[in-house]
Order: sequence, then C-alpha cells, then structure tokens
Amino acid sequence: MRALSTLYVRDHRARVGLQQRALVVSVGPARTRVPLEVLDGVVLLGSGQVTTEALGACVKRGVRVASMQRDGRLRFVVGGPVSGNVHLRIAQLTAATEPERAAAISRWVVAGKLQNYRRLLARWSWDAQGIHKANLVEQAEVIAVRLSSLGGATDGDKIRGLEGDGTRRYFKGLAAQLASTRAGLYFGGRNRRPPRDPVNALLSYLYGLVLVEVVGALDALGLDPQIGYLHGVRPGRPSLALDLLEEFRPSIADRLAVRLITRHEVRPGHFITTAGGACYLSDDGRERVVRAYEAFKEDEVPHALLGRTIPRWSLPATQATLMARHLRGDLPVYPPYVMAP
Repeated sequence: MRALSTLYVRDHRARVGLQQRALVVSVGPARTRVPLEVLDGVVLLGSGQVTTEALGACVKRGVRVASMQRDGRLRFVVGGPVSGNVHLRIAQLTAATEPERAAAISRWVVAGKLQNYRRLLARWSWDAQGIHKANLVEQAEVIAVRLSSLGGATDGDKIRGLEGDGTRRYFKGLAAQLASTRAGLYFGGRNRRPPRDPVNALLSYLYGLVLVEVVGALDALGLDPQIGYLHGVRPGRPSLALDLLEEFRPSIADRLAVRLITRHEVRPGHFITTAGGACYLSDDGRERVVRAYEAFKEDEVPHALLGRTIPRWSLPATQATLMARHLRGDLPVYPPYVMAP
C-alpha cells in the first residue's frame, strides 16, 4: 500500500500556504488542508502560487515541488538539500566524460525503450484487423531489427539514430492503433512545443507527469538529474531524467493515453486550441488525466529483474536505484525496465 502521495494543484487561482504542519490550498473562499507528512510531492499544474513559508517547509521535509506548463514541460522542480553519497555523483560525472561508458549506458536505455515499443505494438496487434494489424506487425518487426543493430553500436550518434528511427516506426504503429479503434481522436505523427492536436497534447502532458516523478527519484538518491548519457549534458535540461523517461514513455504514458482515448474517458471536448494552432488539455481534461494517472500508477506490474510484481508508482525509484548501483560498480550494466510480453 502506498504510504505517501502527490498533491496536484490544478486551479490557476490557487494559493498554497502553510498552517502549522500542513499545506493549505486556497481558491477564493474554499480551503483544503493537507498534512505535510502524507506528501512526497506537490505539482502545480497551472499558475498557482506557493508562499515562501510553504516552500521552505516542503524543502525541509524533502517534499519536492514542481511546476508544469500546460504543454507538459517542466518549469522547475524544487527539492531538499543534496542527498546521497558524493562518491556516487563523482561516479556519475566520470561516466559522462568517458565516451565508451556513456555509449554503453545509452545503448541499454534505448534497448529498453525499443523493447517496450515492440511489445506494446505486439499487444495492440492482437485485436487489430486488416491493414491496421498488418501495419502494427510491420512496425514491430522493423523495431526488432533496430534492436538487433544496437549491440554493435558504440557511437552515441549511431545509438541515437537507431532510437530515432525506432521511435518513428512506433508512432506509425500508434497511429494505426488509434485508427483501428475508431475512438474519435486520430494521430498523424508526433509534434510538440507546442503540440498541435489532442493526441500529442495528451502524450506531452503525460510525459511531463512521469518526468516529475523521475526527477524526484533521482534527486532522492543523490544523483544529478542534469548529468545524462543518451541526452548528453545541456544547461537547464534534466538529461539523466530524460534518459530514464525513455523506457517509461511506452510502458506508462503511452499505454495510459491509448486507454483513455479508446475508453472515451478523454474526448475532443477535453482539449482547447489556441488562435496560433497550439492544442492543450482543458482544465477538466487535466483533472481527468491526473485522476486516471494516479489510479493507473497503483496497478501492480511484473519486474523481470526483481522477479516479482511492484506498483507502477515505484518504477522510477526502482530504476533510479538500479542506475545508481551500476554507476557504483555493483551491476555490470544498467538493466532497463521492460514490460512483460
């Protein structure tokens, strides 16, 4: 059973303050009190404000505070003091400066992502018919070929090229899956910054929600979310968090997105389109997605390396721990999370 939870502040008018040992969310005359001891995170989904006293109390207790833009991108994440062993961070930085080591970690990250893509396409093909089924099978087979090519790839650009091509193939399969279900939301390809259609808006938003969890998991272990391998190092970019996010895009975000669309839990009316053509979830749409996301994370899923089932919400912390163990030398390779067949 999950001991801690995340507080999502959705209203743009909200103000988060502190009262004794609890956060108080005020929206006009309405007030909601949440004890700090039951929280592991606060996510601002709109333009809500947090007082200095509330932010300081969260930092003191190790409750991360994150703010997301409406397209799913992170504005910021605030945590507590740097934790973990300094030798772990030295090992993380050293690996990033060694091209062969960085390429090896990138290879396993991409392998996990492509394997999850392949397995998700295979699952969807079970119920598909005709041309849609053929498309799903074809894309899964091509991704399998890209997977086999990864073993001999030692250059970062080559690894990223295989990842990029596998991702394009996967999105072709995703388009076929949504078309086959006739759910009313169609997908013509990935676009972002900003997303231009409802499916892309939903995917970007879910990726942002998962990224918040990954950043928190890395920070809790003392790993620097900005020093990554597949995504390299760029000022202001949480590269290591984006590395780990890759295996969770299909296994968490995409699976949930397709479920929401095919079950008509998210419909065209839950999105808004700006005059410039950008598409975002409406306030009601965000509320539905967040509620479904929290429920989805409670499901138990098999973890092959651990040899048992674990709740989805623990996957980011589990994989961050495995990354730390690899960087310390306890594991010969980084073992990515791979969905069950």
